[in-house]
Amino acid sequence: ENSLQKTSTSSINPSGIFVSPYALNLSSFTKLIKRLQERHPEFSRVEIVEAVKEVRKINKGVLSGLAISSIEEKTSAIL
Repeated sequence: ENSLQKTSTSSINPSGIFVSPYALNLSSFTKLIKRLQERHPEFSRVEIVEAVKEVRKINKGVLSGLAISSIEEKTSAIL
């Protein structure tokens, strides 16, 4: 049993490629943007990203700690 591997913040995907923990966050961001684009097709991706940045600014410069649904609601209110 290798406890170090279990506590690592990074991972190796099934094909053996190293995956940065930051890439995992980017995946959540990509999903969020996709959901917002489906919900607000009248806005461009750039406008949606700017609205998400505004939510981050309002939330003391961070999005971590907020549920994706909460970020989606706050962004929708800005849009």
